[in-house]
Amino acid sequence: MQPVATTRRATGMSTGSLAVWLVIVSEIFIFGGLLAAYLMHRLGHPDWAQQAIHTNTLAGAINTFILLSSSLSAVLAYNAASQGHGKRAARFLLLTMAGGALFVVVKAFEWTAEIQAGYTITSNGFWSFYYTAAGLHALHVIAGVVIMGFVATAAAKGKDLQRVEYIGLYWHFVDLVWIFLFPLLYIAK
Repeated sequence: MQPVATTRRATGMSTGSLAVWLVIVSEIFIFGGLLAAYLMHRLGHPDWAQQAIHTNTLAGAINTFILLSSSLSAVLAYNAASQGHGKRAARFLLLTMAGGALFVVVKAFEWTAEIQAGYTITSNGFWSFYYTAAGLHALHVIAGVVIMGFVATAAAKGKDLQRVEYIGLYWHFVDLVWIFLFPLLYIAK
């Protein structure tokens, strides 16, 4: 028997899809507020440019490539799931999870080097925003990887394949947030 959330379509979309979109909208408000506050402070503190030059642009670029690549495997997972190929979808989700895990590993090395160089969350306003925004994003990456693990396990058994789409939507949102964070924190010097 299918859960009601996968079959009910009172709004023109499944209840599960609607729930994911509601989560994404709430996350837009969270990240939107954080980024708006960052931009307002950045414009009011031109001296932040001197701090921003110490971010590791190469690490940020590598992480951008990793996340964009993991989005491709999420799309391929959705494509496989929509064709009823649960095991193939699970394999693509595992690739996506590996991308998320690699993102966090690169971020850990990057932060270790920055902290050892004396750039901590308490150094000044720029570093406070940097660690807060990038840290909140990293937590969303970790959450996505964990949830994706559950979805991949079910997909490998051919169960709940519609959830592959749901986690894919979330993952694309996480990637989109990074597309805004990368230039604001790493490139705009």
